[in-house]
Amino acid sequence: MNPSQKAGILAEALPYLRAFHGKTMVIRFGGEAMADPALKSGFARDVALLRLVGMKIVVVHGGGWGIDDLMRKMGVEVRRYRGHRITDERTLTIVEMALGELNQELTSLINREGGRAIGLDGQDGRFIHACPLAVAADDPDAPDLGYLGDVEHIDTTLIELLLSHNFVPVVMPTGVAADGTTYHINSDRLAGRLARALEAEKLVLMTNVAGVLDRDGQVVPILTATAAETMLRDGVVHGGMEPRVAAALRAVHDGVRSVHIIDGSVPSALLLEVLTAEGVGTALRSDAEPHFFADSRAYLLEGQSE
Repeated sequence: MNPSQKAGILAEALPYLRAFHGKTMVIRFGGEAMADPALKSGFARDVALLRLVGMKIVVVHGGGWGIDDLMRKMGVEVRRYRGHRITDERTLTIVEMALGELNQELTSLINREGGRAIGLDGQDGRFIHACPLAVAADDPDAPDLGYLGDVEHIDTTLIELLLSHNFVPVVMPTGVAADGTTYHINSDRLAGRLARALEAEKLVLMTNVAGVLDRDGQVVPILTATAAETMLRDGVVHGGMEPRVAAALRAVHDGVRSVHIIDGSVPSALLLEVLTAEGVGTALRSDAEPHFFADSRAYLLEGQSE
């Protein structure tokens, strides 16, 4: 790549840097990228860069693979019901151990890259109020999910205080009930609720897939809420992507400007989606929002083709 090409790439980022400066972005980090040291280190670098150029970044991390691995090493059976982990007391202890280690590692990586990250869980200031996850009412034989929880309420005071002092909160997906009981919460669910509570500009869900696919199996770069609802209703979106798109819709309906579903296995996927014309996934936004994404990407792409 020659100097002119490098300069062009940097210039392409300018409208996005200007548009998102000072805005809040919640990023759910999970999937295969968490198990790959190079991808994990690259993610930490990208988070530090976005913070240093003026964006307010909150990271919510998963860690299902790490939990499963530790459970197997400790001889504890991994049990699931409809995709949910059945979390008894012993399993919860292992969950907290695995997530705590991942949280500390990710926090350290961001700090090493020049960010100012602070690891948090729901017990810190009791800012994540949790309750037991409701079991499917249509199955009388459904098992007790134990300490698997849902978000009842989020007190954003602590997060907002940290953001105002240029810190990067790195949130472990656990919450605490009124009686002091700890619950493990799905990281996608928690990230969505946190983005809504903060009225974030963006929610980024890093996954193991390229984005939302249309009937022909092609990634849809821009989706309005209405189009996404139609795809859900018609069964175009299905499987593991279905609850993720449903969560994205709830977020945009509750004030989040856009939700990005991207493939975390692509190096620097976060920067490519946020700061370039093409992006690397699907951006879902409310019908009522200005067409910033579509218009700016089309303009930039047109300029590159001349």
